Amino acid sequence: MGNLERSWVLILIFILSLLGALATGHSLFFNLLYMSGAILILSYAWAWLNLHWVRVTRQVRTNTVRAGGFFDERLVLLNTGPLPKLWIELKDESNLPLHRASRVVSNLRGKTQQSWHVRTPCYRRGRYSLGPITLHSSDPFGLFPLQKALPKNFSSHVVVYPLAVDLPEFQPPIGEQIGGEALRRRTHYVTTNVSGVREYAFGDSFNRIHWRSTARTGRMMVKEFELDPIADIWILLDMDYNVQAGLRFDEIPLPRLPEVYWEKMPKFELPASTEEYAVAAAASISKHFLTQNRNVGLLTYANGAHRDLAQSDRGARQLTRIHETLAVTQAKGAIPLAEVLIAETMQFSRNTTVIIITPSISSDWIAATRDLANRGIKPTVVLIDPASFDAEAGTMEAEIELTASHIPHYILRQGDRLEDALANARSSNRR
Repeated sequence: MGNLERSWVLILIFILSLLGALATGHSLFFNLLYMSGAILILSYAWAWLNLHWVRVTRQVRTNTVRAGGFFDERLVLLNTGPLPKLWIELKDESNLPLHRASRVVSNLRGKTQQSWHVRTPCYRRGRYSLGPITLHSSDPFGLFPLQKALPKNFSSHVVVYPLAVDLPEFQPPIGEQIGGEALRRRTHYVTTNVSGVREYAFGDSFNRIHWRSTARTGRMMVKEFELDPIADIWILLDMDYNVQAGLRFDEIPLPRLPEVYWEKMPKFELPASTEEYAVAAAASISKHFLTQNRNVGLLTYANGAHRDLAQSDRGARQLTRIHETLAVTQAKGAIPLAEVLIAETMQFSRNTTVIIITPSISSDWIAATRDLANRGIKPTVVLIDPASFDAEAGTMEAEIELTASHIPHYILRQGDRLEDALANARSSNRR
């Protein structure tokens, strides 16, 4: 008999006892009336009190994690009242895959708390919500199952960044501004290119103070800087749905994990998907250059004709910006790579380095890449072999055409380690 059926039976007994007591005045009906009424009142009060004077806190060390790592958090259930709680079920409705934060807490005494550590292995990149959380409880007879939803502001999120490995031997041709002339762009970074001086503003670093100008004007003056004369690096990620091979993002299976707590997660490997290999290559390349304090930008069409652009910049914030974009990027684009290259030609100035990551074997985008090279842009291609992902055609013809065009390129196949595949370019001859 379910909880709802039991409660209705007791309510029916209460009503019949009331009618019998009023009609006959017999003590049996009064005893049944008092007993059923007391059980109903006490049971509801017990269930209601179980969900009140309790507080839940979620302690998260960081809201970002790299695919292949662990997301750690601690949940604390505190009984702020003097009465014990028979049992409370905390049901977590987070959409983070493999997240197991739900727990049943029993016999929580007054003014005490119970906490538990949740360690979630992250196999799938993306942005996920933590929560909402709902508390469930009932009375000892199970007559009144109640629930209480925690406020929405209790929920937060976690971002699972894509895999990014070190590329110690990745050295594509890098462009420089002709004559070493500085880019006319102001920057808050200290570089070797001083563009002028201005008055000191609150927050300026003392190592930027220009003492000669300060002594001459009698006011505190600081130096302004421009970017180094090294050209920008742009990563162009091909997310055209029609050229991808292997598993789609929604088809990627999650590993089956044991029910008991584990200390070591199964080895993380890139799924059999050109989309995932491309995103991991973009994340690794951006990390490679940004740790060298280079200016890196990201461009992709990942959702129909929607253009995702991260303007070229340097530093840790730029790395976070790019990796957060890549975490949610999916191959849902509808514009071929050749059209993207033609449309974005004006985005790249002369001697800019453009790193193209694609599984496409069409000759159209190779012709567009040659046009970029003719304009003085430095293209490099990371070509993902679709045949290794069970596609019908491979990269042989594209490799021949890229070599004939003197365009440096790297070949990435399923099962390859990124640091090995991006170690040596197939063609490093410059035009």
